[in-house]
Amino acid sequence: MAETTTDTPKPAEKPRLISEADVTKYKTAGDIVNDVMKKLIELCVEGAKIIDLCIEGDKFIEEGTGGVHNKTVKGVKMSKGLAFPTSISVNNTVAHFSPLASDPLSSQTLAKGDVVKVHIGAHIDGFAAISAETIVVGASEQEPVTGRKADVIKAAWHAAEIAMRLVKVGNKNFTVTDAVAKTAAAWDCKPVEGMLSCQQSQNVIDGKKRVILNPNETQRRDTESITFAEDEVYGIDILISSGEDGKARVEDSRTTIYQKDSSVTYQLKMKNSRAVFSEVQKKAGAFPFNVRALDDEKRARLGLQEAVQHGLIKPYEVVYTPANTFVAAFHFTIALVPAGPLLLTHPPVWYKPELVKAEKELEDDELKGLLSKSLRESKKSKKKAKEAEGNAEGA
Repeated sequence: MAETTTDTPKPAEKPRLISEADVTKYKTAGDIVNDVMKKLIELCVEGAKIIDLCIEGDKFIEEGTGGVHNKTVKGVKMSKGLAFPTSISVNNTVAHFSPLASDPLSSQTLAKGDVVKVHIGAHIDGFAAISAETIVVGASEQEPVTGRKADVIKAAWHAAEIAMRLVKVGNKNFTVTDAVAKTAAAWDCKPVEGMLSCQQSQNVIDGKKRVILNPNETQRRDTESITFAEDEVYGIDILISSGEDGKARVEDSRTTIYQKDSSVTYQLKMKNSRAVFSEVQKKAGAFPFNVRALDDEKRARLGLQEAVQHGLIKPYEVVYTPANTFVAAFHFTIALVPAGPLLLTHPPVWYKPELVKAEKELEDDELKGLLSKSLRESKKSKKKAKEAEGNAEGA
């Protein structure tokens, strides 16, 4: 009598949090950001006006996103455009500097030797790739960056590379926090206090899972410990200061970058406030925007006041570390897909060791070991690690 065989049912596939189509949109946005970063870095020369660079950067992003995904689906156009307005922050300015023509600092130009942080972002259908990197105006292999400028850039680049390898499934956020601080210390630098990196999803760049840099006691206590999980996406913002404590404060720069806070509901009282809020929703949706993008700057400034007061819109303040210090930044967007971490943005355009000559180097063996690993383990090395585990258990 023939044996009856029963087919064992295959285990149901776990539903993915992000589809391959979503990953493609993230990567397309990342490619656009990389193209724009190359153009902007070429324009970051001695005498260039910061306001002009910011306007050009935003225009390049809009042109780049305007050239893709133009088919309408069921009569609806896909949303795309800026995920973060171009900001160009120099020397001890930490981030978010993007002046308006009416601002007192709008005439600021780049000077030779300036430490310049270029920060941009694009999204396709709400899937955002955001990137930042640091350059020094006029530096070359013949005239490389030295001294404290070199220290802070080396520290930030190494910290970003190490963070990239630690944002992986199963790891904790504070592992990244502590490793970034330890890396910065190798060059006598400090991460900028309280700076946040957030989980991302469609139309969200400031999700609930977060990594904090150099937290004070209160911030450390108030920041929830989280574990990175499969199919999550993160925007990791590494900001390092050459100052003693990494503290930053608001000075006299006017805030120009804002974002709608989707978690807050409030009925605006003033007619102008409602009109401006409606314009923000239409033009920027869930993403940060520059006041420059709104039709009437003066009316917008007035209208935003009530919305900011009641938390409907949040400001991205321009903060500074003390005079004569420098801040370097690298920002990358990464997805934790089943095959391993996947960088959605590109490596820095400008940075290479020949341009930045610091006297110190990373000495810590554990951190050096992390740096020597590739971002995603190959199948061979995974197999070897499993075999080694099996041998150890069998011994």
